[in-house]
Amino acid sequence: MKIAIVKLSSLGDIVHSMVILQFIKKYYPDSVIDWIVEKRFKGILENNPHINKIHTVNLNMIKRSKSLKLLFTEVSKASKFGQYDLVIDMQGLIKSAIITKFISSGKKVGFDKNSIRERLASFFYNQKVAIAYDQNTIERYVKLISEALKIKITKDDITNKQLYLFSKSKFLIPQTPYIVLVVGSTWPSRNYPKEKFLQIANALNKSCMVVWGSEQEKEKAEWMSGESNYIQVMPKLSLDDLKCVIGHASLLIGNDTGPSHIAWASNIPSIILFGPTPIERSFQTPINTVLSSNSKINHYKLNKNDFSIKEIKVSDVVKIAKELLGLSL
Repeated sequence: MKIAIVKLSSLGDIVHSMVILQFIKKYYPDSVIDWIVEKRFKGILENNPHINKIHTVNLNMIKRSKSLKLLFTEVSKASKFGQYDLVIDMQGLIKSAIITKFISSGKKVGFDKNSIRERLASFFYNQKVAIAYDQNTIERYVKLISEALKIKITKDDITNKQLYLFSKSKFLIPQTPYIVLVVGSTWPSRNYPKEKFLQIANALNKSCMVVWGSEQEKEKAEWMSGESNYIQVMPKLSLDDLKCVIGHASLLIGNDTGPSHIAWASNIPSIILFGPTPIERSFQTPINTVLSSNSKINHYKLNKNDFSIKEIKVSDVVKIAKELLGLSL
């Protein structure tokens, strides 16, 4: 069986959706799986032995140029990806559904109109799967695959998953055990205060490496490093480098953003901090936990002006971190 997975973005969503690869291969070991993704996220998929070929599109470029001609040219590339027995749209957006439509296949599967934010997308699928939009993100992906391929995947299967992010990076990781701090995200209101990250590092008395993706995040990291002997700033990392650094960490503490979710996929202990976004974006295990503010979340309309993440207590983060690191409280 030849399968095409359409999951274009974002980084964290791609990381979470990749868990399905090992389950497909378990039931269909001879299947050939290709993945269609936004060009800038290709690195997170690379080196996974279950992926045959990675096809890229650059819709982000089209969004900036606002050219309908370029949009058609980019989307129509999907018709040249090859012939598939099955195409699964794990995104559920109009843009991903259109790409799914262009791919040559007899069967196209996606979420039904009541299970996605852009309801029109479901028009493009032959088979439509129903699962509430506010359900756990990983469980939504798993159910979609389960119904598309008629296989059974349990919560225990997800909890006991094999790690599935792989790196060929030659980045020289620190020799001593270290904690990764992820201090940035796409919205200011999703960011835990830098002063509180600093307090966490000092309370744990452990080497902490701060990763960053923008100049603003770099400035924040450098301020933290200047205030603590426990904090070091990582250089600019590629996605392959990032997988390597997080994959060798003792613990990750970070905001709800793509790099933080790499820890879950790598079976590395983690604490993810949530303010205006739903904790259902994370699948908790004995070593992967979350802390959230008391915000009431509307899954269909997130409040970017909700800065309640700053209310999470440093002492609560430190307590869980010590438990995960096996330190005395």
